[in-house]
Amino acid sequence: MPAAEAVAGVLAGATGTEAVLLDARRRLLVGARADGGGAGPCAGCAGALDALAAELGRPLPARTRVTLGSEWVADALRDGRGLTRVAVIRAGGPLTGAVPPLWTWPAALRDATSAGAVVVDGGAEYDGHHPVALDAEAVLRFLDAAAGTAEAVAVVGVFSPIAADDELAIAELVHRELGRAMPVSLGHEVGSLGLLERENATALNAALTGPARVLATALLAALEERGIQADPFVTQTDGSAMVLDHAVRYPGRMLGHGSALAMHGAAWMSGVADGVVANDDGVRTDLGVLAGGLPREAPDDVVEIAGVRTTMRRPEVLRLAGELAPGATRAGALRGALRSFGLPRDQRTVVAVGAGAQDVAAALADTEGVEVVVPTDGAVAGALGAAHAVVAGQVEVFCERGGHAARAAVARAERTAVERAIHAGADPALVRVVEVEQRPLGYLVVPALRVHVRAEGPCL
Repeated sequence: MPAAEAVAGVLAGATGTEAVLLDARRRLLVGARADGGGAGPCAGCAGALDALAAELGRPLPARTRVTLGSEWVADALRDGRGLTRVAVIRAGGPLTGAVPPLWTWPAALRDATSAGAVVVDGGAEYDGHHPVALDAEAVLRFLDAAAGTAEAVAVVGVFSPIAADDELAIAELVHRELGRAMPVSLGHEVGSLGLLERENATALNAALTGPARVLATALLAALEERGIQADPFVTQTDGSAMVLDHAVRYPGRMLGHGSALAMHGAAWMSGVADGVVANDDGVRTDLGVLAGGLPREAPDDVVEIAGVRTTMRRPEVLRLAGELAPGATRAGALRGALRSFGLPRDQRTVVAVGAGAQDVAAALADTEGVEVVVPTDGAVAGALGAAHAVVAGQVEVFCERGGHAARAAVARAERTAVERAIHAGADPALVRVVEVEQRPLGYLVVPALRVHVRAEGPCL
């Protein structure tokens, strides 16, 4: 595939769209902002690309790689618009039926998305062995009943991050009975260890395939109209990128990316590796911590989305709304937020970006021990974060602590993370493992580890 002639980063949000164009050596050529996104899933992106071309004085190069951060999928979930009907299959019987699939969801969201749910015998134990065989006949009966209404299928097995056999077997049955075109979301590819949160994340991912396809079609049409031929990318929750086909399969990963993109862009512009990023869009201020040049992750990977508890690795972000409590001041709110992060005194550098960056700087001007940095192009920090986004692949596994088994499990996880990054669009020649995190697990008979591996590489 020919190398990109230029890179465009676009962040389309509720308060407007920002965009940047970099040359092949990643130097900033032009930037643009526009108020509002207009109608349609890609109107903001299309308008931003036109604005970049106007600033450049000529059409964008045909080999411009566009990386888009879009709120379209998140807005569809919030508004209940165009969601996909999902049939949920849990391999966890006979012991996990006390809380049925989707039981904890808000009723309106469940009614809008559910095409039925079933719990069948199957699943694994924490050590990977299968106490009961998968009830394939029950799966087939359920698929026969759901065939007329299901537009996607979510499959979750107990302890599938350790042993995904039953999920993979059910996926084969789904494709055999309902066709290869039927979207299937698998729990071990979407979520973490907790059964209900992983199941919720998997079902939400399946429900968002409809909006993701609408966005993909609109984005490809917008690029074709402008003569842009390079494969586009979209951004993920952690600020990394994935190729468009991958995004359609995993649309849940597009939720909540704005803060991470702004933090990546702020770090790149300012050169600050350790400190706080304050991203102010004129309505609200999001604060996050940079550690080693990367957003610090939230300590808990359980997050509520549209009233549903899910698992998702995401940056630690504190949001300050525009309306403050009576008697409070903007400066006081910002100072309190800085204290809540527990930063050492020698790391209290604040990088202020976004349309309201100067307001943040003014509010913190007299704060002792705080240095405020306002980058020249901070108004387009999120778009710069998108333009510079790498492609990531992550995997989480569980294994016995110590010995050959643990080393072998980590090695397998590293290979899987690299493979996932490549599938998401990373350059196979440049992808590498950048993080291996091991946490001991308690409350188990056998000492065990929770291992998280992340691989990254530049966009292909």
